[in-house]
Amino acid sequence: MFLPAFLLIASLSVVIVVFLNKTNKEKTIWTLFYLKGKDSGFSIRELEILRRLVLQSNLEEPSTLFTSQDQLEFCIRNYVKAIGGIGDMESQDLLSKLYDFRQKIEVDKPTGRGGIYNSRQISGGQNLRVLVEGSGVYGSQVISNDTDYLIISLPVSNKSGSIPWIGQKLSLYFWREEDAGYVFDTEVVDELFAKGLSSLKVEHSDSLFRTQKRKSIRLKMHKPAYLYLLENDKDANTPETEPGLNCFMEDLSDSGCAIMVGGLGEADMRIKVQFALNNNPIVMSGTVRSVAYKEDINRSLLRIEADPLPIEIRNLILGEIFGTMPEDEDDLPFKLLSEEAEKVMADRGIGAVSRGDVDGIGALFN
Repeated sequence: MFLPAFLLIASLSVVIVVFLNKTNKEKTIWTLFYLKGKDSGFSIRELEILRRLVLQSNLEEPSTLFTSQDQLEFCIRNYVKAIGGIGDMESQDLLSKLYDFRQKIEVDKPTGRGGIYNSRQISGGQNLRVLVEGSGVYGSQVISNDTDYLIISLPVSNKSGSIPWIGQKLSLYFWREEDAGYVFDTEVVDELFAKGLSSLKVEHSDSLFRTQKRKSIRLKMHKPAYLYLLENDKDANTPETEPGLNCFMEDLSDSGCAIMVGGLGEADMRIKVQFALNNNPIVMSGTVRSVAYKEDINRSLLRIEADPLPIEIRNLILGEIFGTMPEDEDDLPFKLLSEEAEKVMADRGIGAVSRGDVDGIGALFN
Protein backbone atom coordinates (compact mmCIF):
# COMPACT_ATOMS: atom_id res chain seq x y z
CA MET A 1 0.00 0.00 0.00
CA PHE A 2 2.86 2.35 0.72
CA LEU A 3 4.37 2.13 -2.76
CA PRO A 4 1.19 3.03 -4.74
CA ALA A 5 0.57 5.98 -2.39
CA PHE A 6 4.14 7.14 -2.89
CA LEU A 7 3.77 6.87 -6.70
CA LEU A 8 0.52 8.83 -6.56
CA ILE A 9 2.12 11.62 -4.55
CA ALA A 10 5.13 11.66 -6.89
CA SER A 11 2.85 11.86 -9.94
CA LEU A 12 0.86 14.71 -8.40
CA SER A 13 4.11 16.50 -7.61
CA VAL A 14 5.19 16.23 -11.26
CA VAL A 15 1.83 17.57 -12.46
CA ILE A 16 2.05 20.50 -10.02
CA VAL A 17 5.62 21.30 -11.06
CA VAL A 18 4.65 21.17 -14.78
CA PHE A 19 1.62 23.39 -14.12
CA LEU A 20 3.67 25.90 -12.15
CA ASN A 21 6.37 25.95 -14.82
CA LYS A 22 3.77 26.49 -17.52
CA THR A 23 2.12 29.24 -15.47
CA ASN A 24 5.45 30.95 -14.84
CA LYS A 25 6.34 30.64 -18.54
CA GLU A 26 3.04 32.25 -19.55
CA LYS A 27 3.61 35.05 -17.02
CA THR A 28 7.08 35.61 -18.47
CA ILE A 29 5.73 35.63 -22.04
CA TRP A 30 3.05 38.22 -21.27
CA THR A 31 5.37 40.29 -19.10
CA LEU A 32 7.71 40.51 -22.10
CA PHE A 33 4.74 41.42 -24.32
CA TYR A 34 3.74 44.33 -22.08
CA LEU A 35 7.31 45.54 -21.65
CA LYS A 36 7.98 45.58 -25.40
CA GLY A 37 4.57 47.12 -26.03
CA LYS A 38 5.24 49.99 -23.61
CA ASP A 39 8.66 50.55 -25.15
CA SER A 40 6.95 50.73 -28.55
CA GLY A 41 4.68 53.55 -27.40
CA PHE A 42 1.39 51.74 -26.70
CA SER A 43 -0.72 52.46 -23.62
CA ILE A 44 -1.91 49.78 -21.17
CA ARG A 45 -5.45 50.10 -22.53
CA GLU A 46 -4.18 49.66 -26.08
CA LEU A 47 -2.05 46.69 -25.02
CA GLU A 48 -5.11 45.01 -23.51
CA ILE A 49 -6.81 45.28 -26.92
CA LEU A 50 -3.67 44.03 -28.65
CA ARG A 51 -3.46 41.13 -26.18
CA ARG A 52 -6.91 39.97 -27.26
CA LEU A 53 -5.85 40.46 -30.88
CA VAL A 54 -2.73 38.33 -30.34
CA LEU A 55 -4.81 35.55 -28.77
CA GLN A 56 -7.27 35.71 -31.66
CA SER A 57 -4.37 35.55 -34.13
CA ASN A 58 -2.83 32.53 -32.33
CA LEU A 59 0.68 33.99 -32.14
CA GLU A 60 2.97 31.54 -30.35
CA GLU A 61 5.24 34.35 -29.13
CA PRO A 62 3.05 37.42 -28.37
CA SER A 63 6.00 39.83 -28.21
CA THR A 64 6.78 39.15 -31.90
CA LEU A 65 3.95 41.58 -32.64
CA PHE A 66 6.53 44.31 -31.91
CA THR A 67 9.53 42.71 -33.63
CA SER A 68 8.25 40.86 -36.69
CA GLN A 69 7.00 42.73 -39.76
CA ASP A 70 4.99 39.70 -40.94
CA GLN A 71 3.37 39.04 -37.56
CA LEU A 72 2.46 42.71 -37.19
CA GLU A 73 0.83 42.82 -40.63
CA PHE A 74 -1.02 39.58 -39.88
CA CYS A 75 -2.45 41.06 -36.69
CA ILE A 76 -3.35 44.35 -38.41
CA ARG A 77 -5.35 42.42 -41.03
CA ASN A 78 -7.23 40.63 -38.26
CA TYR A 79 -7.84 43.94 -36.47
CA VAL A 80 -9.19 45.56 -39.66
CA LYS A 81 -11.58 42.61 -40.07
CA ALA A 82 -12.62 42.85 -36.40
CA ILE A 83 -13.51 46.56 -36.63
CA GLY A 84 -15.21 46.15 -40.00
CA GLY A 85 -12.63 48.14 -41.97
CA ILE A 86 -13.50 51.56 -40.53
CA GLY A 87 -14.57 51.29 -36.91
CA ASP A 88 -15.10 54.08 -34.40
CA MET A 89 -12.59 56.84 -33.65
CA GLU A 90 -10.90 54.85 -30.86
CA SER A 91 -10.38 51.96 -33.27
CA GLN A 92 -9.04 54.33 -35.92
CA ASP A 93 -6.59 55.84 -33.41
CA LEU A 94 -5.19 52.42 -32.51
CA LEU A 95 -5.06 51.38 -36.17
CA SER A 96 -3.15 54.57 -36.94
CA LYS A 97 -0.61 53.80 -34.20
CA LEU A 98 -0.17 50.28 -35.56
CA TYR A 99 0.48 51.69 -39.04
CA ASP A 100 2.92 54.24 -37.62
CA PHE A 101 4.79 51.42 -35.90
CA ARG A 102 4.77 49.31 -39.09
CA GLN A 103 6.09 52.27 -41.07
CA LYS A 104 8.85 52.88 -38.50
CA ILE A 105 9.99 49.26 -38.88
CA GLU A 106 10.24 49.79 -42.64
CA VAL A 107 12.00 53.16 -42.44
CA ASP A 108 14.51 51.92 -39.86
CA LYS A 109 15.24 48.74 -41.78
CA PRO A 110 18.82 48.60 -43.14
CA THR A 111 18.69 49.02 -46.92
CA GLY A 112 22.28 48.12 -47.70
CA ARG A 113 22.57 51.48 -49.46
CA GLY A 114 24.72 54.02 -47.67
CA GLY A 115 24.82 57.75 -48.20
CA ILE A 116 26.95 59.57 -50.77
CA TYR A 117 29.56 62.21 -50.11
CA ASN A 118 30.32 64.02 -53.37
CA SER A 119 28.58 64.83 -56.64
CA ARG A 120 30.65 62.26 -58.60
CA GLN A 121 28.50 59.56 -56.95
CA ILE A 122 25.21 60.86 -58.37
CA SER A 123 23.61 58.42 -60.81
CA GLY A 124 22.64 59.28 -64.35
CA GLY A 125 18.94 60.05 -64.75
CA GLN A 126 18.71 61.55 -61.25
CA ASN A 127 15.99 64.22 -61.13
CA LEU A 128 17.14 67.61 -59.83
CA ARG A 129 15.65 70.83 -58.57
CA VAL A 130 17.79 73.79 -59.57
CA LEU A 131 17.64 76.98 -57.53
CA VAL A 132 18.79 80.09 -59.38
CA GLU A 133 18.98 83.01 -56.98
CA GLY A 134 16.66 85.79 -58.07
CA SER A 135 15.01 83.63 -60.76
CA GLY A 136 13.33 80.72 -58.98
CA VAL A 137 13.35 76.92 -59.00
CA TYR A 138 13.77 74.88 -62.19
CA GLY A 139 13.54 71.22 -63.07
CA SER A 140 16.47 69.28 -64.51
CA GLN A 141 18.03 65.83 -64.75
CA VAL A 142 21.52 64.34 -64.71
CA ILE A 143 22.49 63.46 -68.29
CA SER A 144 25.95 62.08 -67.53
CA ASN A 145 28.53 62.13 -64.76
CA ASP A 146 32.30 61.77 -65.09
CA THR A 147 35.28 62.59 -62.91
CA ASP A 148 35.64 66.12 -64.29
CA TYR A 149 32.12 67.53 -64.65
CA LEU A 150 28.44 66.86 -64.11
CA ILE A 151 26.25 67.26 -67.20
CA ILE A 152 22.61 68.22 -66.49
CA SER A 153 19.73 68.96 -68.84
CA LEU A 154 18.95 72.62 -69.43
CA PRO A 155 16.77 73.64 -66.45
CA VAL A 156 13.16 74.30 -67.44
CA SER A 157 10.39 76.40 -65.92
CA ASN A 158 7.11 78.00 -66.98
CA LYS A 159 8.61 81.41 -66.31
CA SER A 160 9.41 83.46 -69.40
CA GLY A 161 12.81 84.93 -70.14
CA SER A 162 16.23 83.45 -70.73
CA ILE A 163 19.12 83.16 -68.29
CA PRO A 164 22.80 83.66 -69.14
CA TRP A 165 23.82 80.26 -67.82
CA ILE A 166 27.62 80.34 -68.15
CA GLY A 167 29.10 81.46 -64.84
CA GLN A 168 25.72 81.18 -63.10
CA LYS A 169 25.86 79.90 -59.52
CA LEU A 170 23.33 77.15 -58.79
CA SER A 171 22.05 75.20 -55.82
CA LEU A 172 21.11 71.64 -56.80
CA TYR A 173 18.63 69.65 -54.73
CA PHE A 174 17.78 65.97 -55.26
CA TRP A 175 16.16 63.04 -53.51
CA ARG A 176 18.03 59.74 -53.63
CA GLU A 177 15.71 56.73 -53.60
CA GLU A 178 15.77 54.70 -50.36
CA ASP A 179 18.23 57.15 -48.85
CA ALA A 180 17.71 60.87 -48.20
CA GLY A 181 17.67 64.33 -49.74
CA TYR A 182 20.86 66.18 -50.71
CA VAL A 183 21.84 69.71 -51.71
CA PHE A 184 25.07 71.28 -52.97
CA ASP A 185 26.25 74.50 -54.61
CA THR A 186 27.95 74.60 -57.98
CA GLU A 187 28.71 76.85 -60.95
CA VAL A 188 27.91 76.50 -64.68
CA VAL A 189 31.04 76.03 -66.79
CA ASP A 190 29.52 75.74 -70.27
CA GLU A 191 26.39 75.15 -72.36
CA LEU A 192 26.39 72.18 -74.74
CA PHE A 193 24.35 69.44 -76.39
CA ALA A 194 24.57 66.05 -74.70
CA LYS A 195 22.70 63.02 -76.02
CA GLY A 196 20.74 65.38 -78.27
CA LEU A 197 19.55 67.60 -75.41
CA SER A 198 20.41 71.19 -74.49
CA SER A 199 22.55 70.79 -71.38
CA LEU A 200 24.81 72.50 -68.88
CA LYS A 201 28.27 71.46 -67.75
CA VAL A 202 28.59 72.18 -64.02
CA GLU A 203 31.39 71.80 -61.51
CA HIS A 204 31.55 68.90 -59.07
CA SER A 205 31.30 69.38 -55.33
CA ASP A 206 32.91 67.46 -52.47
CA SER A 207 30.52 69.07 -49.98
CA LEU A 208 27.11 67.43 -50.25
CA PHE A 209 24.75 68.35 -47.43
CA ARG A 210 22.47 65.47 -46.47
CA THR A 211 19.00 66.66 -45.53
CA GLN A 212 16.11 64.69 -44.03
CA LYS A 213 15.82 60.94 -44.37
CA ARG A 214 12.64 59.44 -45.75
CA LYS A 215 9.75 59.33 -43.29
CA SER A 216 7.04 57.71 -45.38
CA ILE A 217 6.84 54.54 -47.43
CA ARG A 218 5.86 55.09 -51.05
CA LEU A 219 3.87 52.55 -53.06
CA LYS A 220 4.64 52.47 -56.78
CA MET A 221 1.54 52.26 -58.99
CA HIS A 222 0.03 53.37 -62.28
CA LYS A 223 -3.48 54.30 -61.24
CA PRO A 224 -6.00 56.58 -62.98
CA ALA A 225 -7.15 59.59 -60.98
CA TYR A 226 -8.76 63.01 -61.36
CA LEU A 227 -6.93 66.30 -60.86
CA TYR A 228 -8.56 69.57 -59.74
CA LEU A 229 -7.16 73.02 -59.11
CA LEU A 230 -7.73 73.86 -55.45
CA GLU A 231 -9.08 77.40 -55.41
CA ASN A 232 -10.40 77.35 -51.84
CA ASP A 233 -8.80 75.43 -48.97
CA LYS A 234 -12.16 74.93 -47.30
CA ASP A 235 -12.92 72.44 -50.10
CA ALA A 236 -9.66 70.56 -49.61
CA ASN A 237 -11.23 67.40 -48.13
CA THR A 238 -14.57 67.55 -49.96
CA PRO A 239 -15.03 64.86 -52.65
CA GLU A 240 -15.88 66.24 -56.09
CA THR A 241 -18.99 64.93 -57.82
CA GLU A 242 -17.89 65.82 -61.36
CA PRO A 243 -14.95 64.22 -63.20
CA GLY A 244 -11.79 66.28 -63.14
CA LEU A 245 -8.77 66.21 -65.41
CA ASN A 246 -7.42 62.78 -66.28
CA CYS A 247 -4.06 61.94 -64.77
CA PHE A 248 -2.13 58.94 -63.52
CA MET A 249 -0.90 58.40 -59.99
CA GLU A 250 2.63 56.99 -60.12
CA ASP A 251 3.28 56.59 -56.39
CA LEU A 252 1.42 57.10 -53.14
CA SER A 253 2.25 57.61 -49.46
CA ASP A 254 0.49 59.02 -46.42
CA SER A 255 2.42 62.27 -46.93
CA GLY A 256 1.89 62.83 -50.64
CA CYS A 257 1.89 61.37 -54.11
CA ALA A 258 3.32 61.73 -57.60
CA ILE A 259 1.06 62.15 -60.62
CA MET A 260 1.73 62.23 -64.35
CA VAL A 261 -0.02 64.92 -66.40
CA GLY A 262 0.28 66.12 -69.97
CA GLY A 263 2.27 69.25 -70.77
CA LEU A 264 4.65 71.31 -68.67
CA GLY A 265 3.71 71.49 -64.99
CA GLU A 266 4.48 74.22 -62.49
CA ALA A 267 5.68 74.02 -58.90
CA ASP A 268 3.82 75.57 -55.94
CA MET A 269 0.34 75.03 -57.39
CA ARG A 270 -2.41 74.05 -54.95
CA ILE A 271 -4.21 71.00 -56.32
CA LYS A 272 -6.54 68.20 -55.30
CA VAL A 273 -6.27 64.59 -56.47
CA GLN A 274 -9.24 62.24 -56.25
CA PHE A 275 -9.09 58.47 -56.70
CA ALA A 276 -10.43 55.28 -55.14
CA LEU A 277 -8.99 52.49 -53.01
CA ASN A 278 -11.15 49.38 -52.71
CA ASN A 279 -14.16 51.47 -53.73
CA ASN A 280 -13.44 54.03 -51.01
CA PRO A 281 -13.23 57.60 -52.39
CA ILE A 282 -9.90 59.20 -51.48
CA VAL A 283 -9.27 62.94 -51.63
CA MET A 284 -5.71 64.22 -51.28
CA SER A 285 -5.03 67.94 -51.43
CA GLY A 286 -1.63 69.54 -51.32
CA THR A 287 1.07 71.59 -52.98
CA VAL A 288 3.18 70.69 -56.01
CA ARG A 289 6.73 70.68 -54.66
CA SER A 290 8.65 69.59 -57.75
CA VAL A 291 8.12 69.04 -61.46
CA ALA A 292 10.05 66.63 -63.67
CA TYR A 293 9.24 67.47 -67.30
CA LYS A 294 9.77 64.75 -69.92
CA GLU A 295 10.20 66.72 -73.11
CA ASP A 296 10.20 63.70 -75.44
CA ILE A 297 6.66 62.72 -74.42
CA ASN A 298 5.47 66.18 -73.30
CA ARG A 299 4.43 65.02 -69.86
CA SER A 300 5.23 66.20 -66.34
CA LEU A 301 5.62 64.21 -63.15
CA LEU A 302 4.26 66.35 -60.33
CA ARG A 303 5.41 65.46 -56.82
CA ILE A 304 2.81 66.63 -54.32
CA GLU A 305 3.25 67.25 -50.61
CA ALA A 306 -0.12 66.44 -49.04
CA ASP A 307 -1.92 68.48 -46.43
CA PRO A 308 -2.55 66.59 -43.16
CA LEU A 309 -5.03 63.83 -43.96
CA PRO A 310 -8.12 62.84 -41.95
CA ILE A 311 -7.20 59.78 -39.90
CA GLU A 312 -9.60 57.43 -41.69
CA ILE A 313 -8.20 58.44 -45.11
CA ARG A 314 -4.63 58.06 -43.90
CA ASN A 315 -5.44 54.60 -42.54
CA LEU A 316 -6.98 53.56 -45.88
CA ILE A 317 -3.84 54.70 -47.73
CA LEU A 318 -1.49 52.92 -45.31
CA GLY A 319 -3.69 49.83 -45.53
CA GLU A 320 -3.17 49.86 -49.30
CA ILE A 321 0.59 50.40 -48.94
CA PHE A 322 1.04 47.51 -46.50
CA GLY A 323 -1.61 45.25 -48.03
CA THR A 324 -3.70 44.94 -44.87
CA MET A 325 -7.08 46.04 -46.23
CA PRO A 326 -9.61 43.48 -47.51
CA GLU A 327 -9.56 43.19 -51.30
CA ASP A 328 -12.62 44.33 -53.24
CA GLU A 329 -13.55 44.54 -56.90
CA ASP A 330 -11.73 46.97 -59.14
CA ASP A 331 -12.28 50.56 -58.10
CA LEU A 332 -15.25 52.27 -59.70
CA PRO A 333 -15.81 54.64 -61.51
CA PHE A 334 -12.07 54.47 -62.24
CA LYS A 335 -12.27 50.97 -63.73
CA LEU A 336 -12.78 52.30 -67.26
CA LEU A 337 -10.85 55.51 -66.76
CA SER A 338 -7.42 53.93 -67.16
CA GLU A 339 -7.68 53.14 -70.89
CA GLU A 340 -9.47 56.42 -71.56
CA ALA A 341 -6.90 58.53 -69.73
CA GLU A 342 -3.97 56.71 -71.34
CA LYS A 343 -5.43 57.34 -74.80
CA VAL A 344 -6.19 61.00 -74.12
CA MET A 345 -2.75 61.69 -72.65
CA ALA A 346 -1.09 59.94 -75.59
CA ASP A 347 -3.16 61.81 -78.19
CA ARG A 348 -3.58 65.23 -76.60
CA GLY A 349 -0.91 65.73 -73.96
CA ILE A 350 -0.35 69.36 -74.94
CA GLY A 351 -0.34 72.78 -73.33
CA ALA A 352 1.11 74.22 -70.14
CA VAL A 353 -0.13 73.93 -66.57
CA SER A 354 -0.33 77.33 -64.86
CA ARG A 355 -1.58 78.23 -61.40
CA GLY A 356 -5.17 79.39 -61.52
CA ASP A 357 -5.44 78.78 -65.28
CA VAL A 358 -8.31 76.29 -65.46
CA ASP A 359 -8.65 76.61 -69.22
CA GLY A 360 -4.93 76.06 -69.65
CA ILE A 361 -5.00 72.81 -67.72
CA GLY A 362 -8.18 71.75 -69.46
CA ALA A 363 -6.32 71.96 -72.78
CA LEU A 364 -4.18 69.08 -71.60
CA PHE A 365 -7.04 66.63 -71.77
CA ASN A 366 -9.88 68.14 -73.86
